[in-house]
Amino acid sequence: MELLTTNNVWMMICTALVFFMHLGFAFLEIGLTRQKNTINVLFKNIFIITIGLLLYALVGFNLMYPGEFNGFLGFAGFGLDAPLVDGALDLAYNEGYTYWTDFLFQGMFAATAATIVSGAVAERIKIGPFMIFVIFYVGLVYPIAGSWKWGGGFLDQLETPFYDFAGSTLVHSIGGWAALIAVCLLGSRIGKFKNGKIQAIPGHNIPLATSGVLILWLGWFGFNGGSVLSADPALTSLTLVTTCLAAAAGGVAAAFVSALKFKNLDLTMFLNGILGGLVGITAGADQMSPTDAILIGAIAGSIIVFAVSLIDRLKLDDPVGAIAVHLICGIWGTLAVGIFGALASWNQFLSQLIGVGSYAAICISSTFIILFILKKTVGIRVSEREELEGLDSHEHGMNAYPDFRLNEH
Repeated sequence: MELLTTNNVWMMICTALVFFMHLGFAFLEIGLTRQKNTINVLFKNIFIITIGLLLYALVGFNLMYPGEFNGFLGFAGFGLDAPLVDGALDLAYNEGYTYWTDFLFQGMFAATAATIVSGAVAERIKIGPFMIFVIFYVGLVYPIAGSWKWGGGFLDQLETPFYDFAGSTLVHSIGGWAALIAVCLLGSRIGKFKNGKIQAIPGHNIPLATSGVLILWLGWFGFNGGSVLSADPALTSLTLVTTCLAAAAGGVAAAFVSALKFKNLDLTMFLNGILGGLVGITAGADQMSPTDAILIGAIAGSIIVFAVSLIDRLKLDDPVGAIAVHLICGIWGTLAVGIFGALASWNQFLSQLIGVGSYAAICISSTFIILFILKKTVGIRVSEREELEGLDSHEHGMNAYPDFRLNEH
């Protein structure tokens, strides 16, 4: 009973840390976008976590963990139904923590995938269609895709099972693929590409963005540490070490490579390098040595610099670098499981490729269908005037930073 309590408390602490990550996402996104869109970004982030938890309780949890199913789709029924033994909560559920703790921990992950999309489409998407997209993506697409591995589906049943410890693909790439398709359908912000040249659109509060990254780094201790699914001292401590080292290596590598490439010390590249390292290590954080983690993080940080440049050259406008961080580094981290660490083998690498391809297929197709229908019916982009004047005033009728001097007499 004492061990059960310890495991359950650790899982609840990790749940709180993952919840705290949503503040980090909010700070990062508003910091890297313009002041006139701050309320809009915050509204989207708050909507995602609130509706995400409700949808996960209603259908998502039982879609993602349906029990017996055909490996592609299953559903255990609406709502939450905790297993009981003699009328009391089954405290032996899932080898060490309760049903309720499991639901809440997994529910925090579900909302994260849509938050990734929020940053990529910032400053020009209509709030209504975005909310509709979130309902379908978080309520249906994410849990169905998640069931393919974490629910015991076909990817978990491969001869060499696909491996994704905490979600380089199952969370980050699922959000990243959706972000990529959304950006393609939306188009770039006004002024981002002029006469074939890339124009920087600076964020309005880099200190806030920096705070967001540090909060996300802290939250990742719960994201990866909780994915051990127990308070096992050896596994949790190793996972936190590999997570931390990959983040540090990703930041240093991105700053160094960026300085060589652009001849300046770009803080935003440094910050995204840290996030890239975190995303990269997430698929195999429990399987890597500290040296492996540093290498994976450093490669992820280097990838960030070239990925951001590539995305710009493709005329794709991603204000916060979400595609480079979550999609491209998510793919890298997933493949790295077959290259580094305890599972490294050619068969494992092939299974990782199958997993990447499978999630690309469901995420690209579902995102395109949802957003294309919305684009052709209600439209997904605000008017030119609304974009130029800011979404805060037009979509929300308020200002994030009101000038109180205007009310002085």
